[in-house]
Amino acid sequence: MFAPYRRLFAPKGSLAFTLSGFLARLALSMYGVSTVIMVASLRDSYALAGAVSGVSLAATLVTVPRISRLIDRYGQARVAVPAAAVSALGSVALMLCAHYDTPAWTLFATGLFSTAPNAGGMVRARWAEIYRDDEQSLHVANSFEQVLDEICFIVGPILTVFLCTALFPEAGRLVAMVLTLGGTLLLAAQKSTEPPVQEPDPSAPAPLRNRGLQVMLLTFLFTGTIFGSLDLASVAYTEELGNASAAGVVIALQAAGSAVSGVLFGLVVPKGRITTRFLLGLAAMAVLMLPLQLAGNLWSLCLLMFVAGMANTPTMVTSMTMVQKLVPRSQINEGMALAVTSLLGGISLGSALAGVAVDRFGPATGYWLAPGAAVVALVVSVLGAERLRAADTAPEDAEEGGGTERPAGGALVSPATES
Repeated sequence: MFAPYRRLFAPKGSLAFTLSGFLARLALSMYGVSTVIMVASLRDSYALAGAVSGVSLAATLVTVPRISRLIDRYGQARVAVPAAAVSALGSVALMLCAHYDTPAWTLFATGLFSTAPNAGGMVRARWAEIYRDDEQSLHVANSFEQVLDEICFIVGPILTVFLCTALFPEAGRLVAMVLTLGGTLLLAAQKSTEPPVQEPDPSAPAPLRNRGLQVMLLTFLFTGTIFGSLDLASVAYTEELGNASAAGVVIALQAAGSAVSGVLFGLVVPKGRITTRFLLGLAAMAVLMLPLQLAGNLWSLCLLMFVAGMANTPTMVTSMTMVQKLVPRSQINEGMALAVTSLLGGISLGSALAGVAVDRFGPATGYWLAPGAAVVALVVSVLGAERLRAADTAPEDAEEGGGTERPAGGALVSPATES
């Protein structure tokens, strides 16, 4: 049954770069939580903690696509290693400033320099290079990578809370820094699987000017809104139910449902146009999240969150594959990074909107935002469907051209924080 996953790791070096990348991307799921706990514990202010975390996220949204653009131009090892080193120095400075009670502005300043390179994108870029002529194997690889993302966001926050509470407030941030630097160094050492630098296509627009990618980025923004609203609504609702400590379990169950569906989705041979599958995935997300309104106790909420997560990974796998098809190989890391940062921006937006809804109308109303955001994402994709059609024709265009470089707006390519 799982033969496709066994075959996935047949190429030499594939297991090594996957494990290396996993260490680095696990760190990405730890930074936000660890920063909040560290600052709140040492400065006794959740407002300051949230603000510092928000500024760090804003820096990530701006810098990660630029780091990824440099990776496209100069290669993974030449760019990711110094970027990870700068990130480590920024993290050390942030921890020292928090520990030694320096002025609050120093926390914001040091947080700006702690952005790590997009490890998940670099791993996906290697898979896309290895399986550039094998669409089914690339589908399995993308499914596997999305499952790993879900695992990271289950394990990372739990590990962070344990480290910060059992050891010392800076422990979560310290371990995340070590994982980022160590994982990036190990990934960069895998020279045999590093994608070659592609010559830029002079006829290809910049990723942000790519009409199909523009639609995808807007869709990612509303998809992120789904996740951000669910997280905050779950925290508020479990507190109302009198079991606030169960919030982490509830959120993890959504990720677990997503991971299970992702494993199964990787075993399916995709049929039909990829844009049609993408639209069906968004519709499924909206449908599966609607029943969350029926949760009347903790047990029913856990079950409904697990079910709600089951459309996530298939939709995300399809959407990431579309990004890979919509941009040329010479822009793959930047294109993937833009997708990830749009998702992160949506998570922040979802948290903010859910916070307002919960404060004004009660915790349960926060669960209306998720299906609502899924519907908006679906409408955006339907309205922009013509721009996305290039993803349907990408493989045929490449075969006609007889080469591995594919035209702008229809490339099956190689990729780029998760996270």
